[in-house]
Amino acid sequence: MILAPLPLTPDHDIPAPLLTELTALYASDREFQALSGDFPDPDDIRPEQVAGALADEMVNPDVEVLLARAEGRLVGVAITLARHPDPEDPDPWIGLLLVDAAARARGYGRRIAEGVEERFRAAGRDAVRLAVLENNPKGLAFWTALGYEVTGHRPDRQLGRPCAVLRKELGGAKG
Repeated sequence: MILAPLPLTPDHDIPAPLLTELTALYASDREFQALSGDFPDPDDIRPEQVAGALADEMVNPDVEVLLARAEGRLVGVAITLARHPDPEDPDPWIGLLLVDAAARARGYGRRIAEGVEERFRAAGRDAVRLAVLENNPKGLAFWTALGYEVTGHRPDRQLGRPCAVLRKELGGAKG
């Protein structure tokens, strides 16, 4: 599996074929989209909506969108935040990790998470945080199985949805 930053055109747009792939990826997880409410209709996610959501994320220079490819196809996406807007929070964050529903149970989610953790570790970061929607027990089970621990509960900054906040110590470089 290859984990690489989202490539953009010289005009800072997402190339059309890639936007088509990303839209299919987002739409593949109807259950999560219904839980999150990120799109008006989880049964009708459109390319312009995905492009808009990613553009909103990438306005922040500390955000990185990472694409996971395996066997030539897009299998996942991760959105990371190098610095949280709260100056009291020293840790980077994983804002989203989404795996194509057709590619589940193949270890891609775990490998994407490990790749993100390694990127942060290589950047000298000691820990990483994320938030899981309170109405997403599958997400919570996934992250806790990877060693993340619940450190608190609070609404998310964007939409005020109730979330569990998790944190994982990164330790030294893997080797």
